[in-house]
Amino acid sequence: MSRAAFIAGQKASHGVLYAVACRALGVSESWFFKWQDRPPTAAERRRAEVDAAVKAAFEASKGACGSPRIHAGLVAAGWRVSEKTVAKS
Repeated sequence: MSRAAFIAGQKASHGVLYAVACRALGVSESWFFKWQDRPPTAAERRRAEVDAAVKAAFEASKGACGSPRIHAGLVAAGWRVSEKTVAKS
């Protein structure tokens, strides 16, 4: 989780003001608001695709397959992804 996501989550979950959370984490409010309005990066889009593929494979196996088997299935389907990335998803 990024710092900016953490700050946004604190506001949503606990009502912590952005200014207070930014000060506690040592970032400027302008940095936070710049982050908040930006589109997702290529890496974030790719990670979301991998997460969705892992979730679909896990649900298709009804929870019976772990990360090594899901990784093998994704590689067989043409994905280039590490087993550690699959495990994190």
